[in-house]
Amino acid sequence: MQNTSPKFGLLPKTPQRVFINREFSDIHISHLGVQYHRQDALQDITCTIKAGRLTGIFGPNGAGKSTLIKAILGLVPMNMGSVLYDDRPLVDQLEKVAYVPQKNQIDWNYPATVWDVVMTGRVKKTGWLRSFSSMSRQIAMTALQKVEMLKYTDRPIGQLSGGQQQRVFLARALAQEPEIFCFDEPFVGIDHKTQGVLFNIFQEITARGKIVLVVNHDLGQSINHFDDLILLNCQLIASGPRLDVLTENNLHRAYFSL
Repeated sequence: MQNTSPKFGLLPKTPQRVFINREFSDIHISHLGVQYHRQDALQDITCTIKAGRLTGIFGPNGAGKSTLIKAILGLVPMNMGSVLYDDRPLVDQLEKVAYVPQKNQIDWNYPATVWDVVMTGRVKKTGWLRSFSSMSRQIAMTALQKVEMLKYTDRPIGQLSGGQQQRVFLARALAQEPEIFCFDEPFVGIDHKTQGVLFNIFQEITARGKIVLVVNHDLGQSINHFDDLILLNCQLIASGPRLDVLTENNLHRAYFSL
């Protein structure tokens, strides 16, 4: 990976970026099904992930939470159903998506610095063979500053704490400037401060009308940060506004009945 470490103070001034507010689409999931070895992992999932809302995917272990987010992104094949965004298959528009997988799916020994990792978030905009522009460098620096990791730019990613690593990958997602953010278990192994940083940034993203979709297993206090929930146990138990989903009947069906 090329050395892209910033030279602070030497970056040319970049023009003030003008953000144009626009309405983003919802994600429409219709009759989605996934099978592993001819066994149903997800059955007939139909729901809507709304723009401008923080949506959490909840359910017990083995409920298909990670499978759902991977199926939405085309990382595992669906045996039935569709996932549409802007009336087109989402898998045909993955340049609009930032995805942060579970920590155990990332090679933390890969010889890359914090800056290297975040700059890979700009590749979709610039291509692999082109040099990064001053604008891209500024975007990466702003993302690192937002997650309070700017002073660690030259630190190898494997030498960071779990919370710091998650912040770096959030910065990478921000640097992509996507319309849809997807996170698989981002709160595992992180400190309370980092959890607060993540939720604050999620709130900023959704306030701009974008989608944030988070797989989470914690039914504790953190669930109160979510606007909407998708409650699963291999099939859809309920989806919609948090308080409408978190009924005694729905929770019993998700965690005890199936």
